[in-house]
Amino acid sequence: MTTTTRATESVESSPFRVSITTSILIDAPQAAVWSVLTDTAAYPQWNSFIRRWEGALAPGARQHVRIEPTTTSGQSFRPRIIDLQPGRELTWLGRVGLPGVLDGRPRFVVEPLGEGRSRLVQSEVLSGALVPLLRRMLTVATPAAFSRMNAELAARATAA
Repeated sequence: MTTTTRATESVESSPFRVSITTSILIDAPQAAVWSVLTDTAAYPQWNSFIRRWEGALAPGARQHVRIEPTTTSGQSFRPRIIDLQPGRELTWLGRVGLPGVLDGRPRFVVEPLGEGRSRLVQSEVLSGALVPLLRRMLTVATPAAFSRMNAELAARATAA
C-alpha cells in the first residue's frame, strides 16, 4: 500500500477567528487510520506536530497535550474531549487561559472511501482575543503542521 499524496488545505481568517481544514486520502481502511489516530501513546514515535497526548479517550475526559507546530515553538495544554464517535470522529476543546483568550476546537474525522481507502480530515477553529497577535502562526505554521501530521499518520497507517 502507498499513501495517496493528494492533500487539501484551506484557511479562513477573520479578525478574531481562524478556521483551518486539511485532508488527505489514505490507501488504508478506516479502521487502520482510526487505530493510528487513537494510539496516542505512540505519537512520539511518528508525530512531529503533537509530540505528547495523554489521557483517556472518552467524552469529557481531560487530556495532556503538547504541540510543536514549528521546530522553535511549542505549547502544552489540557483540552477536554467534547465529541467522540469511535472509528469516525474525535473533537476536543482547548483553551489558553480563560475562555475567549484563545480557544481551539480541533476535530479529526476518518471517512471510509471503499476499496480499503479512507480520508482523514483534520480541522480546527481558533477564536479569541489572541488571534490577531498569533495570526501568522495560526494561518501559516499551524496548517503546515496539520498537513505534515496527516502525511505522517498516512504513512504509519499504510505501513501497518
